[in-house]
Amino acid sequence: MLILQGVSYTHPNKDLLFDNLHLTVNNHDKIALIGNNGTGKSTLLKIIAGEVQPSDGRLIVDTSPYFVPQIFGQFNHLTIAQALKIEDKTKALKEILNGSVSEEHFTLLGDDWTVEERCSEALEYWGLMDLDLSQKIGTLSGGQKTKVFLAGIAVYRPELILLDEPSNHLDISGRKLLYDFIQSTQSTLIVVSHDRQLLNLLDTVCELSQHGIKVYGGNYEFYATQKQIEQNALHQDLQDKEKALRKAKEKERETSERQQKLDARGKRKQEKAGVARIMMNTLRNSAENSTSKLKNAHAEKIEGISRKLQELRSSLPDTDKMKFGFEHATLHKGKILFTADGINVSYGLQLLWAENMEFQIKSGERIALKGLNGSGKTTLIKLILGSMAPQTGAVHKADVQAVYIDQDYSLIHNQFTVYEQAQKFNTTALQEHEVKIRLSRFLFRKEDWDKSCSILSGGEKMRLMLCCLIISNNSPDIIILDEPTNNLDIQNIEILTNAVNEYQGTLIVVSHDEYFLQQTGIERVIQL
Repeated sequence: MLILQGVSYTHPNKDLLFDNLHLTVNNHDKIALIGNNGTGKSTLLKIIAGEVQPSDGRLIVDTSPYFVPQIFGQFNHLTIAQALKIEDKTKALKEILNGSVSEEHFTLLGDDWTVEERCSEALEYWGLMDLDLSQKIGTLSGGQKTKVFLAGIAVYRPELILLDEPSNHLDISGRKLLYDFIQSTQSTLIVVSHDRQLLNLLDTVCELSQHGIKVYGGNYEFYATQKQIEQNALHQDLQDKEKALRKAKEKERETSERQQKLDARGKRKQEKAGVARIMMNTLRNSAENSTSKLKNAHAEKIEGISRKLQELRSSLPDTDKMKFGFEHATLHKGKILFTADGINVSYGLQLLWAENMEFQIKSGERIALKGLNGSGKTTLIKLILGSMAPQTGAVHKADVQAVYIDQDYSLIHNQFTVYEQAQKFNTTALQEHEVKIRLSRFLFRKEDWDKSCSILSGGEKMRLMLCCLIISNNSPDIIILDEPTNNLDIQNIEILTNAVNEYQGTLIVVSHDEYFLQQTGIERVIQL
């Protein structure tokens, strides 16, 4: 059982991250914790894990959580045994098995006589049987680091497991193992993830935002459906308020015109009747006061509707505020852009692929490159882009413009500001205000224009990259996306998905995110 009661957290610089959070997690619940980047998901997991103290509120947890963090750099200097905090036990076990009768060794080991056996079985399950417990974490790949900490679950057998973006560095086979574990475990799970295939395996979605935690009683598909219903209702409210505002303004205009006609008619009657000037002034002042009251009443009504309309517009999700406007690709559909004729490359004396590659890429296709880590996906991208040549076979390339977007968005230069980066793609001599209008469309407000690109989040870099492509007003013939969703939250993945779906050129994607591939209409797979 886990209970959050009024939990708040304020950064050391006094910025409030979240406030007055309430949540109850029962035993065996499987919870997805989602929300936009910056809402505090990882911090909340660290508070539950006991690594960070809340600024206010109360945390009740009846067991010791096991935490798999998102970032592992802080463990690089440790061995696997040290990172998993089993070094003392394994050393004590070895000493005892070697004949030591030291009380210290028996105290360290306790009753945990199977710790080494469990550790070996756990590493084997995650495909890490070649690793030694004395190996440094810093020598491992991102996927191996994740698997080491996932293996620790079987070592400790915890009742409460906290996972922060566990599938980020895993390839397809690693994700399959993770999905199987999530479905089979009886432990309580709280998972922060943007992997929608994973999120669909969990029973409850909890959305963290500036308004607190909102609980949706179902998996991600259920959550997405409910959010769509909420957004449809929001759009309907917007339409109703816009209609009401138009009617109120029309009513104000009609009333004003009618009052003016009545005032003019009354004045003519008074003049014909020979009403004294002082009396006419009194009647005129009375009419003006009456007109002013009517104007004020209409103005108050219009202001109230406008204020409500602004509130509704501000609550629109960012995905609804985005405007893309990709130019259509100029190549006719079906034109052959790239041909691989028995190509292969070698590293040392060994060929990369068991069989030489034979395939074509045609204009308008949507292709996924799939394969395990190390299968040569990045090498194949270099061959397609022409930045390297094959050792065997031949490639034939059409004269096309290709844009390669990696997961770090390397086309974004850290030494530039947001506005300077946009200007680098301003090949059509747009005026300054036109560039800034396009930045605004991609959610970069005035206060963001002078911000250094070096401090942008993954989602912000992705949006700036898309904005730059729009500013260049020259839709590339081929866009290659290399693990594009790795550093994005769900909201920014949806923004990217919408942009990709609007693009009509050739799309090549390297991704372990099957949900993203499905949503972007991938038609063909090149398996490595």
